[in-house]
Amino acid sequence: MSNPNELSLRHAVATLAYRGNRALRGATAEFAVFQIGSATRQPAQILAHVGDLLDWALSIVNGNATWHNSTPLPWDQEVARFFRALETLDRRLASEPLACPANKVFQGPIADALTHVGQISMLRRLAGQPAGGENFFIAEIVEGRVGPDQAKPLREFD
Repeated sequence: MSNPNELSLRHAVATLAYRGNRALRGATAEFAVFQIGSATRQPAQILAHVGDLLDWALSIVNGNATWHNSTPLPWDQEVARFFRALETLDRRLASEPLACPANKVFQGPIADALTHVGQISMLRRLAGQPAGGENFFIAEIVEGRVGPDQAKPLREFD
């Protein structure tokens, strides 16, 4: 990164992994089908959508934007898909030049995925399985660390 004030797309993806890990860690299979109303998505549906967003982001940076609506997998498989998609995208971002501007990838699929991770966190509280809060400003988020093994939180709160 040449400009210290410039956002790195890889850092944004690592942030998504960190926050996603926090929202998903400890969630039960029962949580996957929790629903607050008939017009709202279940957590498994939201997470499948996030996986689709990450697949879309990869297709965009490869220059062949394609969209696919996935049927949700069982919860543990959907969680694994989330981290696999992050790892695949991060490896691609670390390689050759992107076929589109990085800011467009951030403002589209990555920002949307961050929104949906926030929805999952909110649903955890409503389902009685809160993930808890954290001071994300001081969190140890590192480019390239996009799997489920994330740094321990430095400052948590309820």
